[in-house]
Amino acid sequence: MKVTIYTDGAARGNPGKGGYGAVLMFGQHRKELSGGYRLTTNNRMELMALKVALEALTKDDLVIDIYTDSKYVMDAFEKNWVYGWQKKGFKNIKNPDLWRPIILLYNKHVIKFHWVKGHAGNPMNERCDVLATEAADGGGLLIDKEYEESIKEDKGGLV
Repeated sequence: MKVTIYTDGAARGNPGKGGYGAVLMFGQHRKELSGGYRLTTNNRMELMALKVALEALTKDDLVIDIYTDSKYVMDAFEKNWVYGWQKKGFKNIKNPDLWRPIILLYNKHVIKFHWVKGHAGNPMNERCDVLATEAADGGGLLIDKEYEESIKEDKGGLV
């Protein structure tokens, strides 16, 4: 089975309010996913889009093309950085709470990443951007607990 996934993340300020968007396509089926957070970063939302998209898959061993405008996300897998980070226990690497589950999900499939230039007219990338920004600007924003806790630790508990 071949699945195509587009992902994008957005943040209003970095850190600031943020959102993610993902479009999953399989044959004639299409599913859109999005969510927003009250305080997060753009990289976290790029990762969250990927995590949520992979979590939405109900079967293993799929062949997946992932399109992203995040070189950070793509290169982490395509250049095998994540496995070095994993071996070192993610020491000095941001967002291990997202990387760990994404690696587990990634390893269940055959995945190829493709980079697309953001805001350059790719219809699915643009759709993900709309989903992400609408989520960031929407009401009922979620709490990115891991991120907010990490800020408290960095500032000695003062937030």
